[in-house]
Amino acid sequence: MKEKQKTEHLWRTEKYNVLWHNHKSYLYIRELLKDDASYPVVENEIKIALKTPITKSNVINAADHMWGYFKKRASFEEKTHYLELKSAFKNDEKGEEVLRLFLKKLAHQYQIQYLIESTILK
Repeated sequence: MKEKQKTEHLWRTEKYNVLWHNHKSYLYIRELLKDDASYPVVENEIKIALKTPITKSNVINAADHMWGYFKKRASFEEKTHYLELKSAFKNDEKGEEVLRLFLKKLAHQYQIQYLIESTILK
């Protein structure tokens, strides 16, 4: 596998994990990729981003990005449940893990390979 392909694969599997932790890093790495950054540079920036403590706003943003894969397919009950989980997370009633696991369930249910391969859902 060529370095560019290897770098693209790394980003494909880590991008939602990065977004979950740090939106600014997500945007920065996307810009690096536009400039054909090397694998070690991208890998290092991902490691830095993943050390960032999560915030509610970053988790909700990443969850909404992933939800975009389901919003047209999801049942009314799934949509309602997603909104309830987001609300509970915002109000400290449930942890981010519950939200993440629901997205993982949907990724497998609807066979969204891109999300299934994402490290945030492993």
